[in-house]
Amino acid sequence: MVPGLDSASPGRIAVVGGGAVGGLLAQAAHRAGRVVTLCVRSEVTRLEIAVDGRFEAVPVEIVADPESQGPAEWILLATKAQDTPGAAPWLKRLIGPGSKVVILQNGIEHRERVRPYSADAQLLPALVYAAIERVAPGRIIHHQGDLIAVPDSPLGAAFADLLKGGGLTIRLENDFTTAAWRKLLGNIAGNPLTALTLRRVEVLRDPGIRRLAIGLLDEAVAVAQSEGAALTQEDAQMALDVYGTYKDSIGSSMLYDRLAGLPLEHDHLTGALVRRADRRGVPVPLNKAILALLDALSAPHPL
Repeated sequence: MVPGLDSASPGRIAVVGGGAVGGLLAQAAHRAGRVVTLCVRSEVTRLEIAVDGRFEAVPVEIVADPESQGPAEWILLATKAQDTPGAAPWLKRLIGPGSKVVILQNGIEHRERVRPYSADAQLLPALVYAAIERVAPGRIIHHQGDLIAVPDSPLGAAFADLLKGGGLTIRLENDFTTAAWRKLLGNIAGNPLTALTLRRVEVLRDPGIRRLAIGLLDEAVAVAQSEGAALTQEDAQMALDVYGTYKDSIGSSMLYDRLAGLPLEHDHLTGALVRRADRRGVPVPLNKAILALLDALSAPHPL
């Protein structure tokens, strides 16, 4: 612990992860009048976020050394799911008595991923509905969307109050299991198919790709139902239709990661779905094929 900081500093927010989601949350927390520290992996001296093509600086403290930090009351974990182990040094320094960790990641295994690194902190899973693109270190484009969904609980309500006035909409979900699986539907087709084809959301308008997307989503709904989520095939169609409301220039987080040469989060999206399907005995041949392709794409190979 930093001397004099034996417990979480009241009201202090630490955002772990300087990517697209982390930048958006740091901006929202600053707008809400909170004391914000943005924790990044490499040196970034400035955070800028663009809406409608115009970048504006976000005046928050940016730090790259976990050892410089003491406990915070709120830790907003905004790394990619596959980077959770890399956040462990930050969590070790930032978590103290009374700390709360909000897990702003894709997938359905939020608590399982973070629990090994979270000590006794309270954990709050969160679903981010926003099209955000990191175009360079510290530079982020916010294309559209401002919604974050969390469980309807005292902790969820406290998080909503924390960011009140920050420009984001925090929705309290009384059935978070269904909400998490519905969010996964939004990722289970769009993310892999844009990343594999190196095309943005316009690829989902191709008839063959659209049929494949519906097949992937129908399988996902069957697994979700086996897990107790109240989803139907209409949810699959709605998940695909959402992409029709996006501009052709918008991609997916997995596509952006592939373009940037970063690891893909497919194991926490398609992989999580396949693991649950195998556990429940639900056939998902299309998703297994997509997972095999993404595994092959991500594996080291000679040029």
